[in-house]
Amino acid sequence: MNADAPRITDGARRPPTGSTTAIVTDREPVRFSPARDRAKRRASAVVLHALLIAGGVAMVFPFVWMLATSLKTLPQLLQDPLAFWPDPLTLDNYAEAWNAVPFAQAYLNSGYIAVLVVIGTLITSAMAGYAFARIRFRGSKVLFILFLATQMIPKQVTLIPFYLLMTQLGWVDSHLALIVPGMMANPFAVFLMRQFVLSLPKELEEAAILDGAGRWRTFWSVILPNLTSGLAALAIIVALDAWNAFLFPLVLLNTPDLFTVPLLLSAFQGQYGSINYGLVMAASAISTIPMLIVFVIGQRRILNSMAASGLGGR
Repeated sequence: MNADAPRITDGARRPPTGSTTAIVTDREPVRFSPARDRAKRRASAVVLHALLIAGGVAMVFPFVWMLATSLKTLPQLLQDPLAFWPDPLTLDNYAEAWNAVPFAQAYLNSGYIAVLVVIGTLITSAMAGYAFARIRFRGSKVLFILFLATQMIPKQVTLIPFYLLMTQLGWVDSHLALIVPGMMANPFAVFLMRQFVLSLPKELEEAAILDGAGRWRTFWSVILPNLTSGLAALAIIVALDAWNAFLFPLVLLNTPDLFTVPLLLSAFQGQYGSINYGLVMAASAISTIPMLIVFVIGQRRILNSMAASGLGGR
């Protein structure tokens, strides 16, 4: 075969022998249409938003139903339990639920437990995160991996050993059993603070060391002020977790005056759930609304902080 002869590629038709007709390919040239691309992107966006709206409605509907049911009277609940809108609308369920059990005391208990746990967690996790991020010592990586691995252990597995430990310390039926362990060990909080410290430039610490600052002074004066956004997001997450804790308070607390809000709500449901579930919905709203407000206010800060720390998919 002549080396100078043109090659016939796939999809081309060989011309008849002796013909001078040019080779014509079967493939049509690809044409790009900006209008068609915009239409596809618009259709994809519409489908995506429709799915997100449907998912949002599915998640919000139980909460809306809870609020609507809490505003219904007992005769309406008995006559037409499937009716969505309250007719007539009443706030008596809230007043009756608040006075039926000591919700004020439970609010106080959950509030100060959450505040102390948040303060302690922020301090210990910031120090541990800084140590794992900046201080190199033998076995630091292995220790950090082992510490994170404890997060994979379900809390139910540690319930009996934890109860025995609290018994030996004399902290059963005491808020110390909820406050002190919550301050000391939070793998997620330590991991989050470590990520924030790693995102800070090392030049800040080098400048502080050149100015004569030690490790402790560098942490308190240089590192900690630059962790405010991460600490704020972590405070919201820890506060929600401490407020909603149920299993450990259920096992450790026996005195009604020491009950937290979720524990008191469970007792309230067992007492009134089969009689008037409008009261139960009102009590649920009373226990849920404070943390819902906190989350709505702080959700943007949480998302921004997660993105800044490298946990937001960037």
